[in-house]
Amino acid sequence: MTYLSLAVVVLLAAGLFALVVHRRRGPWARVAVLALVLVALTAVFDNVMIAADLFGYAAEHTAGVWIGLAPIEDFAWPLVAALLVPALWVVTGRVAGARSRREATEDGR
Repeated sequence: MTYLSLAVVVLLAAGLFALVVHRRRGPWARVAVLALVLVALTAVFDNVMIAADLFGYAAEHTAGVWIGLAPIEDFAWPLVAALLVPALWVVTGRVAGARSRREATEDGR
């Protein structure tokens, strides 16, 4: 399995999850801004860490497109985070909200 195939599978799963959670009225503008910030940070810090030889990528497992020292596949992960974090926030907020409403009903409030 290449880095690209793994990244595409996870990115598609995260995108589908975000679409299901947010439905039509999602925070897509905020997600886009978050994605841009995370991609910019990834471009800077991944290049620094790769240059410092903290980690590397086997060239035979990459698509061959690089931004500095970082392969293009590495930029899928900030996109996954930008999709998943807001969606998980909504899901956990809904669960917490439903739980507090149920507890309030049981307590007679």
